[in-house]
Amino acid sequence: MFHKEGYKIISITLVLVSTLALVTYFFIDNTIIQTVLYAIAAFFLVIILQFFRNPKRTTTLDENTVVSPVDGKVVVIEEVFEKEFFKEKRIQVSVFMSPINVHVTRNPIGGKVLFSKYHPGKFLVAWHPKSSEENERTTVVIENSKINVLYRQIAGALAKRIVNYAKENTTIIQGADNGFIKFGSRVDVFLPLGTKINVKLEDKVRGGESILATVKQND
Repeated sequence: MFHKEGYKIISITLVLVSTLALVTYFFIDNTIIQTVLYAIAAFFLVIILQFFRNPKRTTTLDENTVVSPVDGKVVVIEEVFEKEFFKEKRIQVSVFMSPINVHVTRNPIGGKVLFSKYHPGKFLVAWHPKSSEENERTTVVIENSKINVLYRQIAGALAKRIVNYAKENTTIIQGADNGFIKFGSRVDVFLPLGTKINVKLEDKVRGGESILATVKQND
């Protein structure tokens, strides 16, 4: 299954690859050159198809858990001051996506969308300390009866388009597709202080399935 954000690019790639294959077949007599061109065409097609893949994920719906919004590696776990929406200290958990990761963004929790905003910006490398505040990005805040979470899609040096489906005052389902980041970047998740973090640095996580954090239970 492929993500709808890739349909146009996949179609264009199929046309280009098919054209290259036909030109190679009818106009190139050298077997070695033919083989090289076929290999290049096949490699390019595979890269595009794997980038826009959208594997089915099974999310266990639970208001007490926060699932990873994307596939990737945990690169930040720290207490920070979140100054865009909550304007208070929060626990930031950041997941970095390489170009070979699935790039679908999924809802970390279910609930009501309180805030959704796009910010134009720079294209610093995704691990740059200032990328969370200076790069092109979107910010989404979701709230349910147990927790409120802010997550931020951040563009990187290669990611030139962020797609965000979240609309303010709508209700969304945990783990559902809520956007796409093209060509590698990161997502920051901001959680209330006291939230139990279930991952550690360098952990590999899967969007919609891996549990990043658990709501602190009242005694």
